Amino acid sequence: MAAMLDTFRPLLEAAQGLDLSDADAARAELARRFDPEAEAGRALGARLRELYEAGELAQNGAPPVRWGRVTKAVEDSLGFSIDVVVMDGPGPKHRHPAGEVNYCVALDGAPTFDGRPPGWVVMPTGSTHVPTVAGGTMLIAYLLPQGAIEFLEKPA
Repeated sequence: MAAMLDTFRPLLEAAQGLDLSDADAARAELARRFDPEAEAGRALGARLRELYEAGELAQNGAPPVRWGRVTKAVEDSLGFSIDVVVMDGPGPKHRHPAGEVNYCVALDGAPTFDGRPPGWVVMPTGSTHVPTVAGGTMLIAYLLPQGAIEFLEKPA
């Protein structure tokens, strides 16, 4: 568990203390704190792909959504739960009481997550959506403050 948390540490530290009420401002700040296009960001994307291919991430479900939990919200995860999904279509509708921070990595094609390219995507506090990947397959590491999520339809 500790080694897996270390993999996600840059994302957790980037998201720590961030105000998620303004999604665009939060996304810009996340990119400033941890740039997905910089060497460290590209290395993390490669590591997440390796872990997925080794069956250590998103090991449950079937396309269009494979999923897996890395950790519940605990002190070592800076109060965020960490889940990883691999998507090539829509997922279950849900609400983010405290917001959601997503780190998106393209696996194939030219995927978008809710219309946004790979990198950081933020769902603001109180938002609701049907998460959708189009144009390819995307690995998404999502961080939930205090693990707060409300599914509005049953996950597959």
